[in-house]
Amino acid sequence: MKNNKIFKSAPLPFMGQKRKFLKQFEPALQNYSPTAIYVDLFGGSGLLSHTVKSIYPGAKVIYNDFDNYRLRLEHISKTNQLISDLRLILADYPKDKRIVEEMRVKVIKRLSDEEKTGYVDYITISSSLLFSMKYAFTLDQFKKETLYNCVRQTNYDATGYLDGIEIVSKCYKELFSLYKDQDNVVFLVDPPYLSTESSTYKGYWKLKDYLDVLQVLDKTKYFYFTSNKSSIIELCEWIETKTPLSNPFNGAYTETMTATVNYNSSYTDIMIYKYNCTL
Repeated sequence: MKNNKIFKSAPLPFMGQKRKFLKQFEPALQNYSPTAIYVDLFGGSGLLSHTVKSIYPGAKVIYNDFDNYRLRLEHISKTNQLISDLRLILADYPKDKRIVEEMRVKVIKRLSDEEKTGYVDYITISSSLLFSMKYAFTLDQFKKETLYNCVRQTNYDATGYLDGIEIVSKCYKELFSLYKDQDNVVFLVDPPYLSTESSTYKGYWKLKDYLDVLQVLDKTKYFYFTSNKSSIIELCEWIETKTPLSNPFNGAYTETMTATVNYNSSYTDIMIYKYNCTL
């Protein structure tokens, strides 16, 4: 029997992955059907899709890879080789210290050589060369950044991570329209957070975009993720009391957790889920 690894975090770095929410997400998932269709509208790192498939192997899971995370997974061997080379270059360099002078030149040259091969996963490389939670997306950006020796000491592994999952890349509205009228569908809705750092996501989101997302919660079964910085919950309560529109969170359950940005900054992460809906 094949022994599939269950990942508790995304195999490659991704800002906004829900690894810290899995302790609440997994038990909440027990309220839903093991044979439902799960549509991950904002797939991100695919961690929610992977978790659903791990718990409910018989479910159909659709992962909307709009950020092209699978391309990073496909090049994981190249990324591992690059990090291995950086590990050798910095073998005698102090850990977590700023990389300067000739050592910095060597690191930048290695990145430049890798770019000539046609692909560099700069997001993953950022976690080995930049200060925590900081990202650079091009070689030119790396040249402007202060580099640190925080190179990962083990290889990345994504074996089996997306096995059995259907992967698409569509506008979430188009994907929603394909499944909104089907029976036994659960939508996983994890858009970029309003008023929260989202530089690693594709495109720019305005308030209107966040409000548009709420339409997918109307008369559906869902998991929806937001934060207290967005004030979306309060806005929906206001809309319900001041307009003829209904609150999409009525009848839903809420779980929260504290997300720490740094030593003096944090916010509340929120998961809202509804498994009974009136059609």
